[in-house]
Amino acid sequence: MKLFTANKIRELDQYTIQHEPIASIDLMERAADALFEAILSMYPVTGTKFCIFAGPGNNGGDALALARKMQLLPYEVQVHLFGTDNLSADCTTNKNRLIHQYPHLLTEHKHTFVEPVIHEEAVIIDGLFGSGLNRPLAGIYADVIDFINKTKNTVIAIDIPSGLFADGCHHGETPVVKADYTLSFQFPKLAFFFRENESIVGDWSVLDIGLHPQGIENTDTDYHYLDKLDITSMLRKREKFSHKGTYGHLALIAGSEGMAGAAVLAAKSTIRSGLGLLTTCGPECNRMIVQTAVPEAIYLSCCAGDCMTKFSEKNSYDAVAIGPGLGTGSVQVLTDLLDNFNKPCVVDADALNIISEHRGMLNNLPRNSILTPHPKEFERLLGEPVQDSFVAMESAVEMACKYHLIIVLKGKYTRIVTPDGNVYFNSTGNPGMATGGTGDVLTGMIGSLLAQGYEPEAAAKLGVFLHGMAADIALESESEESLTAGDIVNHLGRAFKHCIGI
Repeated sequence: MKLFTANKIRELDQYTIQHEPIASIDLMERAADALFEAILSMYPVTGTKFCIFAGPGNNGGDALALARKMQLLPYEVQVHLFGTDNLSADCTTNKNRLIHQYPHLLTEHKHTFVEPVIHEEAVIIDGLFGSGLNRPLAGIYADVIDFINKTKNTVIAIDIPSGLFADGCHHGETPVVKADYTLSFQFPKLAFFFRENESIVGDWSVLDIGLHPQGIENTDTDYHYLDKLDITSMLRKREKFSHKGTYGHLALIAGSEGMAGAAVLAAKSTIRSGLGLLTTCGPECNRMIVQTAVPEAIYLSCCAGDCMTKFSEKNSYDAVAIGPGLGTGSVQVLTDLLDNFNKPCVVDADALNIISEHRGMLNNLPRNSILTPHPKEFERLLGEPVQDSFVAMESAVEMACKYHLIIVLKGKYTRIVTPDGNVYFNSTGNPGMATGGTGDVLTGMIGSLLAQGYEPEAAAKLGVFLHGMAADIALESESEESLTAGDIVNHLGRAFKHCIGI
């Protein structure tokens, strides 16, 4: 699914108005219908109380149209309109329609906010400002937001919580509505995908308001939401007459003394992701552990010490994944690999930390290599702290383009950043994945797919999506608290079946 900035969404609104064609007031009516259906599904019991706060722009017009439609059912509704001296044309039309049909329903606030008396169980609907907001709110609007946030009532935001900029992160210094639910028109906003906005956006869902499909198809964007349809189209069917050599040979460079588990988890996930042959490379002290836990893997002992100091036979592999449990003492191993291996690699964990301390290695990474940092690892790669998740994403885009890399920024809505500047937000996964070893599993999966011949960008997308999907499937029998990295490995088969459609 394409994602768009606020400016692009406005362009799509205008494209729809011009090419459907449809009047802007009728497009607003369509949006209000979608809102009404969504709220009806959330609160089907008659007699639910609502308090609607509408602003002077088109978001307020949506709210006023919704208020009119809600009179068709025995909901109890209060409506408060703000900024009445400066209403948009469509907001004015919907104000007049509401007054004409229900003359006593609307309370107008011109310059000062008088706090209404609302029932403690009333649902507040925030229709003050939408995604077009480009400056912090103040005055009467700040007063309304302060009132909304002080209540303990459930809050539903129309399109986006008022005060939140659609394309960035909120830092707490300006007024913003803290919603429990956000009903977004046609697309999720970029702001929904950033950690700093979680307590503001709440649970979000998307309402189809029928923006012109040709306009959506023809409008370029750097942002995308990775879903099952994308993944299903990428997965390749295995050939009937194939053999283990058909599906690649991966070198997994992982593990050090006390960190054999990282190598085991990564090795298991490579096998479960369709790899033909795996050679796990690590210190001799881990041989017995890894070969006992993963008998399908070849084990190549590269040193007798507690971590790897050398790595040979580099060019006999289709791909290399390096980093899980490696230890930062393996600088020479990574140096040798980058000096002699010219195929894309998967670089994770301590391999990333080594690069952070020897930044010249970034220039030696093979083109289209896949880096999989968590937030702190990415800060170390940058060499400086990042202000917020949006800035981290922009920095990853700059790094990916400069060094021609694919960067997987791990977390909720893991972002896959490509060398052409595109960003793909993942749609799978859950908080149970916030536990040790899940990153090792992902490294193994992406390395496996890369060795099988998938293009690096496809390998990253497939690995991230299936990784999260396996974790979601595991929650059918586990809780978020009990989920382990091993559970993800054990449910990879069902994740593949789900995406293939078996």
